[in-house]
Amino acid sequence: MAQLITSVEIYKLSVPLKQPFVISLGPQYDADNVVVKINTQQGISGWGECSPYMSINGESMDTCFIVGQYLAKALKGKDALDIEASTKAMDYVITRNESIKSAFDMALYDIAAQHAQQPLYKFLGGNKNKVITTDMTVGLGSPEKMAGEALQYKNEGFPFIKVKLGTTTEDDVARIKAIRAAVGNELPLRIDANQGWSVETAIATLNALKEFDIEHCEEPIAKWNYMELPVVRKNSPIKIMADESCFDEHDAERLAKLDAVDYFNIKLGKSGGIYRAMKIVEVAKANNLKLQVGCFMESRLAITALVHFAYSSDLIVHYDLDTPLMLKEDPVIGGMIFKENGVVEIDEAFGTGATIDENFLKKCESVVI
Repeated sequence: MAQLITSVEIYKLSVPLKQPFVISLGPQYDADNVVVKINTQQGISGWGECSPYMSINGESMDTCFIVGQYLAKALKGKDALDIEASTKAMDYVITRNESIKSAFDMALYDIAAQHAQQPLYKFLGGNKNKVITTDMTVGLGSPEKMAGEALQYKNEGFPFIKVKLGTTTEDDVARIKAIRAAVGNELPLRIDANQGWSVETAIATLNALKEFDIEHCEEPIAKWNYMELPVVRKNSPIKIMADESCFDEHDAERLAKLDAVDYFNIKLGKSGGIYRAMKIVEVAKANNLKLQVGCFMESRLAITALVHFAYSSDLIVHYDLDTPLMLKEDPVIGGMIFKENGVVEIDEAFGTGATIDENFLKKCESVVI
């Protein structure tokens, strides 16, 4: 039986961060997100969320709110279970805009899994055959401040620490040196330059960091300069992960053909949602590459869908799911939970099992299509 879309609710969801979060692309003070709720004639509602990042996907909360209304009008009356057709319909309306499309995609998958009376991970063909443990991210700052944050996260039990870099070789090495002195040598460190280095600086910095036992480095150079990633990888003692240079399956195929990276980092807000994220998994499988799942500044709503997706493939081996822990408020009911030592768990509720507190939504600017 079809699940015909009767209405779409779109909300601006703004939540302050506990402290400013700084990367090489600039600081962030609030999670300015958009929530989408798709309602069907048969009584099922699906929830989705996106966290646009202007310097990465070129979208903002305001643009997503407007474009979301175009997408809602295009999907109204259509069968929510035909996700492929809905994806094509959204692409027909407007190109790119992957962030807001991911919120709609998430809501559609939530409906489809509820309709099938399955948790989303089972609907995606996955199973709980692994423990999902998030890292915790240290924002860009002085070596002393970053070392203090890293030590705090170690003391809180997080088994992996991700470190934002992307300035000069001298300063970035000083940051990692201070962090290693604070946390010791046993805790795995991962680094993310967020496109901050030139090719020469990337190679110099990665080699200078060799002694500090770095697990991998995300997006060392500008995304437009991806043709130089093979040079960086060849000359780096540290494994390279594509993030901003890998939005969808087409980007993944290009990078794989270039033998440019060791990992892809999948973010639903880059791929446009789960539908295309699964295609990236297929590219990784065909090219013997492993995967990470990551996030922008989503609440537990979107991260719940991401955890379900993470169970769908054994190729997904790294998990960067820490953004809900950075928010001052948690407006989400149900969904994923953080256990001790960074372990993340979901229950067996149908769909994602996550919604937004209606009392919180009453405070948000909204529109119903």
